[in-house]
Amino acid sequence: MLRLVSIRLFLFFLLQPLVCGAVSLDTLTVPYPAHAHNDYMHERPLFDALENGFRSIEADVFTLGDSLYVAHDKKDVRQGRTLRALYLEPLSEYLANAGGALYDSSCPLILLVDIKDIGLSSYKLLDRILNEFREILCQVYSEAYFRGSVMVVVSGNRPMEYMMKQTRRFAFVDGRMKDLSGEYDPQLMPLISDRWGKYFSWKGKGSMPEEERVQLRLYVQQAHEKGQLIRFWATPDKPGKERDALWTELLEAEVDLINTDDLDGLRTFILARRDESKD
Repeated sequence: MLRLVSIRLFLFFLLQPLVCGAVSLDTLTVPYPAHAHNDYMHERPLFDALENGFRSIEADVFTLGDSLYVAHDKKDVRQGRTLRALYLEPLSEYLANAGGALYDSSCPLILLVDIKDIGLSSYKLLDRILNEFREILCQVYSEAYFRGSVMVVVSGNRPMEYMMKQTRRFAFVDGRMKDLSGEYDPQLMPLISDRWGKYFSWKGKGSMPEEERVQLRLYVQQAHEKGQLIRFWATPDKPGKERDALWTELLEAEVDLINTDDLDGLRTFILARRDESKD
């Protein structure tokens, strides 16, 4: 049963400790501050990310008929690889068997659905599909927030005006850096995501320029003060010192979701940092 949560508690539930406990599919805990970019490209979509303790996973979608197909490009669409089949049905089945929770109940799994084609029509289809899985989803109904085990956040072509007018909504909006000073509250826009290179020149080589370090922490502070999470995409993701240096700065700045294709690499890095902090 979904539970009604006040706005003040809603903000609390979004903002979790930076470095979190280990996760397995049979152990409920708070996940790592990690985002599985293009999750569907892994050998086992959804489950590879869950077993590595990721807080957020990403699925790009295209509309074909009455289904949302998961693929990086439309030419890559394959029969059977739908949002329903790869994510919603497995999540619903797992939650039914696990007593209704993936991680700690105060920290929903984020399913970032990146709409790649026409935003409004694809979102309306997404909304109809999500209604079938409403028992597991965070949602807004008559301006009240109801907590669930999974929070669907719409990115890409986002029909924000339409979503803002809905009296019942099963999805939220992925914002951009410009929205940090805007009017959108976390009940609509719980996440701010943007391209790293648009705001920072440093890619991990040498020390991070102090002015960029200060700016990064200011962005994080602004997001957290509004009760929003923050993520940067297109960060260096090739294993090596430069990636490690950048991940270190993101962790120390308390960025909520670190973007990667290397699930095991990021989990190993976070665990190593935790061990170092104990010494």
